[in-house]
Amino acid sequence: MAGGQRANGLSKSCILLIVLAGLERMAFKGVASNLVTYLTDVVKMSNSSAAKTVNSWCGFTSMLPLLVAPLADSYWDRYSTILTSSVLYVAGLMALTSTALALAWSPRNEARSSSSLLLWSLYLISIGQGGYNPSLQAFGADQLDEEEELPCSKDDHKSKKKSLFFQWWYFGVCSGSLMGVTFMSYIQDTFGWVLGFAIPMIAMLTSVALFSGGSRLYMYKGNEAICNIKPFESIVQAFKAIKSKFLSCGIFPSSSYKSADKVELELQDQKPLCREEFDSKKGLEENRPARTGVPMHENAKVVLRLLPIWTMLLMFAVIFQQPATFFTKQGMTMKRNIGSNFKIPPATLQSAITLSIILLMPLYEKILIPITQLVTCDEKGISVMKRMGIGMFLSVIAMVIAAIVETTRLQMSRKMGNLGSQSETVPLSIFWLLPQYILLGISDIFTVVGMQEFFYNEVPIRMRTMGFALYTSVFGVGSYLSAISISLVEIFTSSKGKHSWFSDNMNEACLDKYYWLLALLSALSLLLYIILCQCYKSRTELENENCK
Repeated sequence: MAGGQRANGLSKSCILLIVLAGLERMAFKGVASNLVTYLTDVVKMSNSSAAKTVNSWCGFTSMLPLLVAPLADSYWDRYSTILTSSVLYVAGLMALTSTALALAWSPRNEARSSSSLLLWSLYLISIGQGGYNPSLQAFGADQLDEEEELPCSKDDHKSKKKSLFFQWWYFGVCSGSLMGVTFMSYIQDTFGWVLGFAIPMIAMLTSVALFSGGSRLYMYKGNEAICNIKPFESIVQAFKAIKSKFLSCGIFPSSSYKSADKVELELQDQKPLCREEFDSKKGLEENRPARTGVPMHENAKVVLRLLPIWTMLLMFAVIFQQPATFFTKQGMTMKRNIGSNFKIPPATLQSAITLSIILLMPLYEKILIPITQLVTCDEKGISVMKRMGIGMFLSVIAMVIAAIVETTRLQMSRKMGNLGSQSETVPLSIFWLLPQYILLGISDIFTVVGMQEFFYNEVPIRMRTMGFALYTSVFGVGSYLSAISISLVEIFTSSKGKHSWFSDNMNEACLDKYYWLLALLSALSLLLYIILCQCYKSRTELENENCK
């Protein structure tokens, strides 16, 4: 059923879906990367209010897939979910473009009254993206057609093909992000916000048209193949069962465990081990107690056992909120001229992150992995857990560098006597911010790609959309934590006659102290992550134990 399947490499349907993911990222980054500038310059919000608004919106956007994914896994097919969500996505972008037009025409004193409509349009985009992103990536993974073997018999070719898909998927996402950050930031700063928001809307419209046009290429995996097991219902029922178990102090009979071993493997790879037991509807009904006791408990355990690792990744996500907020505001106070006429839009420096990923990803695969394979004698070179840990370490270093650069900037501004000025810039080139951006890009190669593969591998096949939602929810909760941390720092650092660390006058702010705080918290999180990794058993290890 998969049209255009290639013997080697990715199918045409996978390639098309990677292109669509790139278009979606261009649309989203075209809005999100420069939104803090729009809120401060057009909507007239303070620096801290704009940063909290962006963080809260990004947090809601990234968290929503966690709510939508169980419904998509249990009740909706992915194709319909993608189509419906993309329509909402386009509607939100159209509303955002309309509000930008209204704000351009309205008097300045009416700008704040129009901002509520702006927020509604942003959250409509969030709702659309909440169903679109995890479903599109899970639908892309469905095209691999790799779930034909039991966990104990999977070959290396299947694993390499899966890794290839994730690498090219992320390459497509980064390429779209690069276009959104560079091209759209320049359009918004030069030609205005109406055109700057209209182009992302057109990109998403194009994406919807291409997705619909490629319908004949896709492989569709029906819900009937899942033996009518719905993860969302089973997780809810499992929590009820756990509660009842604690209340009654009951235990499962040993016979239940014996049958559960087969059922657990069957649930995780969706291939019945004893097909004759479930060939008829009658057989399914007769065996329902064995299928709904321990398996439901195992579905809940899938989510619960990932929570410690998920939690330790949150500080990494908090750090990744800084480029779109305080890094951008920081760049606005620095020397941005190239020649006599052209000024670099501060938001375009975010492109250094995606450029680092695009340029260094091939080096990672062609140079670093072969070297680590020789050193570790491991065919994968670096395990997924180590890959994420290395990225977390690099993000800590990036924040240390950011704090040092900001300290230098503040010292120069105070020497110049610019404390009373909000308009004069410090004679420090904006390119001094590049090292922190590049390091975050390198850390992205390790941690974000690792996170995608980690959450994909650690959930049963029928819960793959939930796996991608767990990955995006890391950045959602991280965004909220970033907003909360800003509020707490404001409370504890502001006093009568004294500005907080986030003063609207960037020459009076103390962002360097905030960066040091983030570096310290991230280092503690990394330490706990290393300890947890020593105790964690992957799904593959558990399956291999069951196969023995």
